[in-house]
Amino acid sequence: MFRKILIANRGEIACRIIKTARKMGIATVAVYSDADRDALHVKMADQAVHVGAAPASESYLRIDRIVAAAHATGAEAVHPGYGFLSEREAFAAALAKAGIVFIGPNSKAIAAMGDKIESKKLAKAAGVSTVPGFMGEIRDEAHAREIAREIGYPVMVKASAGGGGKGLRVVQAEAELAQAVISSRNEAQASFGDGRLLVEKFVSQPRHIEIQLIADKHGHVIHLNERECSIQRRHQKVIEEAPSPFLDEKTRAAMGAQAVALAKAVGYDSAGTVEFIVDGRRNFYFLEMNTRLQVEHPVTELITGLDLVELMIRSAAGEKLPLAQKEVKCRGWAIEARVYAEDPYRGFLPSTGRLTRYHPPAQGTENGVTVRNDTGVFEGGEISVYYDPMIAKLSTHASSREEAVDAMGAALDRFEIAGIAHNVSFLDAVMHHPRFREGRITTNFIAEEYPDGFKGGPTSDADLHLFVAASVAAKLWRTQRAGEISGALKNALKVGDSFVVHIAGRDIAVCDAHLAVGSLHLAIDGKIFEGITDWFPGRPLLTLKHQGRETVFQIARHAGFYRLTQGGRELDAIVRSPYAATLAAMMPVKVAPDMSRLLLCPMPGLITALAVKEGQGVKAGDPLAVVEAMKMENVLRAERDGTVAKIRAKKGDSLARDDVILEFAR
Repeated sequence: MFRKILIANRGEIACRIIKTARKMGIATVAVYSDADRDALHVKMADQAVHVGAAPASESYLRIDRIVAAAHATGAEAVHPGYGFLSEREAFAAALAKAGIVFIGPNSKAIAAMGDKIESKKLAKAAGVSTVPGFMGEIRDEAHAREIAREIGYPVMVKASAGGGGKGLRVVQAEAELAQAVISSRNEAQASFGDGRLLVEKFVSQPRHIEIQLIADKHGHVIHLNERECSIQRRHQKVIEEAPSPFLDEKTRAAMGAQAVALAKAVGYDSAGTVEFIVDGRRNFYFLEMNTRLQVEHPVTELITGLDLVELMIRSAAGEKLPLAQKEVKCRGWAIEARVYAEDPYRGFLPSTGRLTRYHPPAQGTENGVTVRNDTGVFEGGEISVYYDPMIAKLSTHASSREEAVDAMGAALDRFEIAGIAHNVSFLDAVMHHPRFREGRITTNFIAEEYPDGFKGGPTSDADLHLFVAASVAAKLWRTQRAGEISGALKNALKVGDSFVVHIAGRDIAVCDAHLAVGSLHLAIDGKIFEGITDWFPGRPLLTLKHQGRETVFQIARHAGFYRLTQGGRELDAIVRSPYAATLAAMMPVKVAPDMSRLLLCPMPGLITALAVKEGQGVKAGDPLAVVEAMKMENVLRAERDGTVAKIRAKKGDSLARDDVILEFAR
């Protein structure tokens, strides 16, 4: 077994690998860029080596510097994590040349399966069902157009190298093809150093289901069941689960057998994943093989009880697999939710900045429910513009899918993040969505259920009454505490006082309100409400027990109102006296300034292209500019017809959120 390994990655996956290495008694070496000098993985490792500037191309993608770091520290092996160099044959070859073990598949297997074009050819030759498309690299836009016309729209343009939704576009019509080719190639080149693309048919009503493999260097390959990864946005997985709520035993066995056969055909010898697209009749088609550890591996670990990182390390060290296929277990159900630094209320635009608050829910197992949080950040740390916006991966495990989903919703309610925008409310809303809870999901779920963007989860009258009760409880607590201050006005509120709560655009009457020793009593719109809370001012979480149900709110006091978040809903509540509410109704409404003539930068990012000139006329939907942020290209388009009056930014400019890019004529 190795004495020391280097981790050629960053963030949560580097931290995850360090934990297993420490458990195995193996020393670890971290590498870091200028942007990650104070990162959590650097603090956790036994040693750390600086490998370059903030851009990945100048640090985490520099094979020479990482090999040199391994040599300098005496690391006998390197774990690549996922992304970056994890599927680069050249990296595995460079390590082999330097006498350092690559904790991953052999370079021949990487070459065979790590490339989407070649892997499709090999899969087809091996008798694996594949998606219709062009078995090769597209030369240019004209070639892509020719292929697309032949196989029919919609099509997918995607990068031959890499994954994670980078360099992938769905094209519904020929008019969208040119920009898709440009953006996919640019993203692929920036993320993987490889701009090659392929085009294939886009299967409608698809599910994304993948088979996890593990193999050793002695010819043994087994699969560890499947993962359902259909909840995606822009082809980036958001929520995963194991097992799939859709597969039957026959389909699971067939998919597993094909995945194992494919791995054996290329002499595979590590952890890997064969991804399939599955239609509504359970027909499945090979998409690609990821020759690395997957982001979503925790759900497989939770249902099998295996440590995939440990199995990878032992395989790389030449050990045999410790179990046979018939010994693989599938216990209970696991859900994983990816917590991203992005704003779901603004089209999921990336967010950067300092984490002024970061308190994940408590980890561990209680009453048969496990909560696990894989993360690479800490309170006070920075979310950088240079890398993937993932903050954490929250996972839950229970005996049934319903229990695992409920546990995830409860854990998300307790996930406290401040300082940046994040998607916790969106993830929580999905957990409460009837279609998700029934398992009726496809890769189109988000687009179909939130066609106009995410506005927050739905709120019934009963739910709204809970929000009202929580806001009044906070008001009563604060007033009682304020009355205890020396010299303060005593008895500002009396038992049985009345309020009007303005929430969700409504005024809701509350009377007979009092709170004593955590016991809350009030009448909401004439209906008696009784509950128990242990909250007091300053706590970010307010727990309210009502009719045997416990609801946890995140609560923050702002100037004149409380912001309450729960169950995927974020509501502002203004608690007033009836007289103050009467006066408030007479106040004029402030009208927001007209910003329609300006194209604003929607997130911090780099202007990589300007598609228009001053004086140029544009039509609705025309591309105006391209902003790159967190390794993704975002094409900004005209919302309506108009004329460009003035351009206020240029290619190469680094802009903050809401900086002006250009102005339209009046």
